[in-house]
Amino acid sequence: MPSRSTKALHPAHRDDIGDLVTRRPLPGPGVEQVDPFLFLNHHGPQTYPPGSNGLPFGPHPHRGFETVTFILEGSLAHYDSGGHESVIEAGGVQWMTAGSGLVHAEVSPEAFKRAGGPMEILQLWVNLPARLKMTAPAYTGLQGADIPALTRDDGRVTVNLIAGEFEGVSGAMRSLTGVFMSTVELRAGGRIVLPAPAGRSVFLYVVRGGLRVGETDVEGFRLVELNDDGDTVEIEATSDAVILFGHAEPIGEPVVAHGPFVMNTREEIVQAIRDYQAGKFG
Repeated sequence: MPSRSTKALHPAHRDDIGDLVTRRPLPGPGVEQVDPFLFLNHHGPQTYPPGSNGLPFGPHPHRGFETVTFILEGSLAHYDSGGHESVIEAGGVQWMTAGSGLVHAEVSPEAFKRAGGPMEILQLWVNLPARLKMTAPAYTGLQGADIPALTRDDGRVTVNLIAGEFEGVSGAMRSLTGVFMSTVELRAGGRIVLPAPAGRSVFLYVVRGGLRVGETDVEGFRLVELNDDGDTVEIEATSDAVILFGHAEPIGEPVVAHGPFVMNTREEIVQAIRDYQAGKFG
């Protein structure tokens, strides 16, 4: 199977939110989206002192897409207007389908705010096609133990399979749109060949460490844009590394985004604002 070649590397740009260290590789100056992947925020890594206010993401609305939140360190409390509540610890994932509209909050649990500690979180926005933008909202919180952890290369590589199929194993989540999503942990020297079916958009972000992707060396805090010229991605860790890796069918529809709403037309954005103001988001 031919391996995809690298088209471009996109460094995450620093965009702190108050005292929260934040880097954003997508969108960036050289890449608007990796259809259907719209947005990625990388919060941390940092250590909160005891008695802090923790994360600042109080109640706010969404419509028209999904959020996938990866808790790498620390813990994250979620609650929303659909009645979903959870506290997810390090290694876990939150998958929320905003669909027709939800108001949610993502904050540090009280125990974390009292004690402090290390925190690192990724949040990825995944677009929905027009036919699903007004689908019923949903939420699933997965602890690390809920996610299949597949070891490869004599234990030097671990694929945490969140959604999709990998070598006959099914992920913990079933995506509405067939998204494959994983985090991959590699020890220095670890190698793996990951699936990248022709015609699908591949999302590869280096959270930390160094990699060789095909023939290209990549440092941490880089989004790797790949050409659609193969059906696998060859990865070798040049140091201990963690990556976010997924792929999906491109939607190929107009994207009109306004703050927390992602629709297909400006008129739909106006309607989303009206519906939120009228209290119709659960």
